[in-house]
Amino acid sequence: MPPFRQHTTALLVACALFAGAMPSPAFAAAPQVRTQGPGFYRMMLGEFEITALLDGTHPFPVDTVMTDISQATALGDLARDDLKLPVQGSINAFLVNTGTSLILVDTGAGVLYGDCCGKMLANLRAAGYRPEQVDQVVLTHLHKDHVGGVILEGKMAFPNAVLRVNRVDADYWFSAASKAKAPAFLSSFFDSAIAATAPYVAAERFKPFADNEQVAPGIRANTARGHTEGHSTFTVTSRGQTLLLWGDIVHVASIQLQHPDATVKYDSDAQAAKASRHALLDRAASEHLFVGAAHIGFPGLGHIRKNGATYDWVPVNYEAVPAVH
Repeated sequence: MPPFRQHTTALLVACALFAGAMPSPAFAAAPQVRTQGPGFYRMMLGEFEITALLDGTHPFPVDTVMTDISQATALGDLARDDLKLPVQGSINAFLVNTGTSLILVDTGAGVLYGDCCGKMLANLRAAGYRPEQVDQVVLTHLHKDHVGGVILEGKMAFPNAVLRVNRVDADYWFSAASKAKAPAFLSSFFDSAIAATAPYVAAERFKPFADNEQVAPGIRANTARGHTEGHSTFTVTSRGQTLLLWGDIVHVASIQLQHPDATVKYDSDAQAAKASRHALLDRAASEHLFVGAAHIGFPGLGHIRKNGATYDWVPVNYEAVPAVH
């Protein structure tokens, strides 16, 4: 081999050995994203498509809001589920597509809870729907975290929808006399209920329903008073499958499934709220209903299993492609 080739070959070998001895160049650290994916989850109920929509999560002040249970017991319930204060509470809404109409059950807090929430509309769009496609918005009750999302910048967020809530609930939250008698911390709830529904009232698109009225084919309102004067749940039925959308029957599952007598200070009638909770937990367990819960961790879809004097929450099994049940 000619000398210059021997020199070149030796140089290449040396370079290769030197390169192998050097550490690989490090790429810049990937930035943390710190956001979740879009907050929607879909399941089929018979021939109905159910889409859970997340409005957001917020710190639920267990230590100041839970009543009829000791602090030690409540904290023990949380610790059993590896939770501690502050507990994040989900605010869930549910979209029902019957094939002929689109019904939204509850709307989240909108802007009323600050930056934590108000994401329901974006998640509805991410799920493939548009607000103007919604035919009816039906509310379990008129608390801020259920009615706040019906408006957007003072206008109807769902311009083609009829807004519906139990007549008893509307009469209570629209009443100046009721506001005068209510605890001071509820005063702003009266104001927000009136402000949120006002555009629909003005457009004659606010139509309260009666106790236990069918609000759409396959969807019936059921009175479950206690949390508010006219709190309602909705049973959604298709092809022998039933989903119970129960609103605020449970606020903190880790506590109230173990101790169903535990209430929250926002309950209008604590004793009635307890009775409604016991009745619906027993019904959901005995009839093996699907449950859609406003405040159980997103997507808030699952079953209730009776466990002696207590209950367990069994989330629905994740399905990448929702199948007809």
